[in-house]
Amino acid sequence: MIRIVGLITLLLAANLTLAQQTAPPGYFSVPASADGIGKRYMDREISGVMGWQGAAWLERDKREREERTDLLLDALALQPGMVVADIGAGTGYLSRRMAPLVMPGGKIIALDLQPEMVNFLQTGMKRLGLSQIEVKLGTVDDIKLPKNSIDMAIMVDVYHELAYPYEVMISIMQALKPHGRIVFVEYKAEDARVPIKPLHKMSEAQIKREASVFALEWERTVSTLPWQHVVVFRKR
Repeated sequence: MIRIVGLITLLLAANLTLAQQTAPPGYFSVPASADGIGKRYMDREISGVMGWQGAAWLERDKREREERTDLLLDALALQPGMVVADIGAGTGYLSRRMAPLVMPGGKIIALDLQPEMVNFLQTGMKRLGLSQIEVKLGTVDDIKLPKNSIDMAIMVDVYHELAYPYEVMISIMQALKPHGRIVFVEYKAEDARVPIKPLHKMSEAQIKREASVFALEWERTVSTLPWQHVVVFRKR
């Protein structure tokens, strides 16, 4: 009897894993809101992308004080030798700050989907001589990184803008090493005081819901940042 129960448990687990891999949530067209793209995924409208024209806002003088990037870096617990993909790296604001923390032996992959941002990144990293930051161009549905090549993927105020979140997450999962981490940093939808448009915020519950489609285990949520929460998952 014990053997039968054990076999049933294994079969259920296998079926769950298979379902996570083969039953993607659907996308639905809706009338576009002012800040959305007219496409819904898991009961939320996907927001429009902040284009490369907004680069100056990413480098604003007040960002450190408003968002407390120092607390974010503490929360990431980076270690020498780690390979970290900064997905939607933009101007490289976070990549530049993470780079010293993975040295010696590690590197940051600053990846963006906009060729203009990638050009900006390449120029900036070359000017600063940051050879431990590798700049790459992804696509709207694929981060284009080799399998089992990264220890951590981080998306700072990026995930809610992905036009193909399911497909991008599949590519991240493939790129992650066993037990690697995915970190979602999103403006807190639960806090009306955060001065960000609603579609550019995500609740912790919604992040967990969308991550549950994949073979990920929630590890922790850090809520000490003033505007954002940091939700960390580990690849099972």
